[in-house]
Amino acid sequence: MATTRKKATRKKSTTRKKSTTRKKAAAPKAARKKSTRKYSPAASENVREEMDAMKAGKLRSGGSGKKVTSRKQAIAIGLSEARRAGKKVPKGKKKS
Repeated sequence: MATTRKKATRKKSTTRKKSTTRKKAAAPKAARKKSTRKYSPAASENVREEMDAMKAGKLRSGGSGKKVTSRKQAIAIGLSEARRAGKKVPKGKKKS
């Protein structure tokens, strides 16, 4: 005698799972900070001139007078000269 089996069917849940990631709430308009330039365009020009001098092989360090080959050192020299000239440049990092 053949018996018919009923397949067990699961009832689908109607509630949705809550996602584990949450969206960050947008900051109120008063709390948002407008971005302002940290370096003036004139300071950028100083840095560009020093980079050009370094690439041409004419940039020398102040202490020893050796040729500057480091890109970072050329930028530091340009920013230092911009600070001396009174252009808008943030203070340098303090060495510890």
